[in-house]
Amino acid sequence: MKKNLSRRLFVVGLLAVGTFFSSLHANAEDGVTDSTILLGQTIGVTGQIAGPVKEMMAGAAAYFAYVNKNGGVHGRKVEVKTLDDKFDPALALSNADALIKKEHVFALFQSRGTPHTQAILPLLAEHKIPLIAPSTGAVTFHTPVNHYVFNVRAKYQDEVKKAVEQFATIGLKDIVLVHVDDSFGKDGLEGFQSAMQQFKLKPVSIISYDRAKPDIKAVAASVVQSAGKALILVTSGTTTAELINAIRDAGSAIQIMAVSNNSSQSFIDSLGKHATGIMVSQIVPAPHLLSSQLGQEFRQVTKEHHVTESYAAMEGFVSAKVMVEGLRRAGKNPTREGLIRALESIKRFDLGGLTLTYSEKDHTGSEFVELTMIGRDKRFLR
Repeated sequence: MKKNLSRRLFVVGLLAVGTFFSSLHANAEDGVTDSTILLGQTIGVTGQIAGPVKEMMAGAAAYFAYVNKNGGVHGRKVEVKTLDDKFDPALALSNADALIKKEHVFALFQSRGTPHTQAILPLLAEHKIPLIAPSTGAVTFHTPVNHYVFNVRAKYQDEVKKAVEQFATIGLKDIVLVHVDDSFGKDGLEGFQSAMQQFKLKPVSIISYDRAKPDIKAVAASVVQSAGKALILVTSGTTTAELINAIRDAGSAIQIMAVSNNSSQSFIDSLGKHATGIMVSQIVPAPHLLSSQLGQEFRQVTKEHHVTESYAAMEGFVSAKVMVEGLRRAGKNPTREGLIRALESIKRFDLGGLTLTYSEKDHTGSEFVELTMIGRDKRFLR
C-alpha cells in the first residue's frame, strides 16, 4: 500500500514539474532564451541596393559582435537572422512573415526601403512586434506615431529641404527634381514642393520614373534638356549611379545632390570618373571623424572586422547601438512591450556626436542632417 502511494506521489510530482516548465515555456517571449536574443531582418542583400546594404550590415554586425564579446546584454548574446528580400516589397513581406512565425524572432531590425517597410507594417500590429531602425526616412513612419516602429535616421524631407536651402543660398535657384515613382519618391516630392514654397522658388522640372523599369536614357535626356542649374535625386541604388553617369556623359555640368540612402563607398566607386563634386546628404556623423567619441568608437570596434569606413557602415553601427540600448533598458526578462517602453524612455541619449530622443508620442529618434561632397580622393568631404 505504501509502495503504491509512493509511486502515485512520484508520478504526481513529475506531472507538476512538467506543468511548471511547460508554463514557463509558454510564457517566455519568442526569440529569448537564457543565452540569446534573436532579431530578424529582411533586407536587400542582393539586387540594386546590395552595395550600401552590405556596408550597413557590416557596421551593425561589428557592434553586435563587440557587445557579445563583452558579455552580451544581461548575459545574452544578440543574434540576427537575415533574409534577402532582393529589394522587392512582396518578398520583404514574405520574409517578415517567416521571421515572425517560423523563426520566432523577438524583434525586427533595420529593414530597408520605404515600400518594403510599409509592406510589413500590418504584421507588426498583428503580432505586436517592434521594428527598430528601419533604413528609410519617409514621413509615414514618423507621423502619425506607429507604436511598433522606432526610427533612428532623420526624414528624407529634411534632407531635401537642406539641399534646396543650400542651392538657394549659393544662387542655384533653378532646381530640377528626379524621383522614383513609389512611396519613397513621392515622400521626397512632397518635401521638395514644401521646401520650394518655403524659399519662394518654382521647380524647373519634376521628373519621375518607374522603379522596376527605369528608363535611364529618357530621364537623363530630360535633365540635360532642362534649364536647371541644380538637380536633386530622390532615387536608389544602381539607378542613382546610372542616372548621374548618363547625365555627365551627355556633357551636363549641373550640380547634383543625392539623398542619404546612396551614401556608401560602393556608390562612390560606381560613379567612377564622375564621382567628384557630387553632393550627398548624410544622416549620421562622419565615420572617419576621430574628433568625436562616436567616430573613435566606430574605428576601435570595427577595425578587427575589416568594415568599410563609410557612412552606410556608420548607420548600421548607430542602429545596432540603439537596439542594444533598448535591450539593456528592457531588463533581464525582456518582453516586446517592455522593449517598446524601454525605447520610449530614451531622452537626449548622446551616442558621442549624435543625440536621440523618443517618447510615447514621438518615435523619430534623430534629426541629424548634413551635406557632404565627394572629393577627388573618392571620399566624402564635410
